[in-house]
Amino acid sequence: MSLMVDSAFAGPRPVRGDLDVAWIHGSASRRRRTDPPLQVHAYDEHTYVLRQSKDVTFEAPFVVLLLGSERAMLLDSGAVDDRTLRRTVDDLIATWRAAHPRETYPLVVAHTHAHRDHRAGDRQFSDRPDTVVIGTDVASVRQFFGFTDWPAEVVTFELGERTLEITGVPGHHETSVALYDPWSGLLLTGDTVYPGRLYVQDTPAFTDSLRRMVAFAEAREVTHVLGCHVEMTRTPGRDYPVGALYQPDEPPPQLTVDDLRAVRDAAVGVAGSRGIHRFDSFIVWNRPGPAAMTRQAVRSLIGRIRRRLSS
Repeated sequence: MSLMVDSAFAGPRPVRGDLDVAWIHGSASRRRRTDPPLQVHAYDEHTYVLRQSKDVTFEAPFVVLLLGSERAMLLDSGAVDDRTLRRTVDDLIATWRAAHPRETYPLVVAHTHAHRDHRAGDRQFSDRPDTVVIGTDVASVRQFFGFTDWPAEVVTFELGERTLEITGVPGHHETSVALYDPWSGLLLTGDTVYPGRLYVQDTPAFTDSLRRMVAFAEAREVTHVLGCHVEMTRTPGRDYPVGALYQPDEPPPQLTVDDLRAVRDAAVGVAGSRGIHRFDSFIVWNRPGPAAMTRQAVRSLIGRIRRRLSS
């Protein structure tokens, strides 16, 4: 069956949408929470970037809704198991369909990887009509997208006039994927690359994934590299404590291909050295030992106490 043609997807690609956003970052007082639970930003008329507030989860993850002429994909379901994300996605799709009428419009719920802060909302979509929620184990990911050479293969997934390209990038988690969207030019990297703490589960897999991701990005027109969190401050090399609920001085989430190269070079450079390795706009957590983990836990505790005392 041929896909429906929608003139709204005509024209040059990538569209280079807008990411000049003042993102919600938590409330100054834990007693007076002022952020909405979910922030919605239209990158363009077919692409939405959403962020869950630190007032509802310290993870404050980003999720992305991609709308094609035949179906939509929600990449990650966030860290909160409530109905806010489901209602928001339903409203966005309903508004889009009002402008682009069609009888049916399926939704696929996929994941950058299987950590709970990226799949906690899956249950919200389990009873949604015309919706598939992809399983969160490697076998399910491979089967759904048709990988035959995991993780190195690049596979495609058709949304209708919007053909996504997906490749495996294990190392942070065995199920991690990176997704490139030629319509928007976004390279979505999950927790593998973002301005924050890059937790390495498997060092050889992580460095191999970064090498392949850089080559992947260099062969495509990437507008932004976008991960799922922000944990750094604007001070080079300085992050917010683990579990921080208020981040008023955070940098924007989007990075560049040059930043991606820097992460690759840094990860390769510290691959043989366990520990917490600080760089200007990210930190590589290469399987740190107990002493380093204890220092971070103490720092996090001090941060929580200071916030409680100042509220």
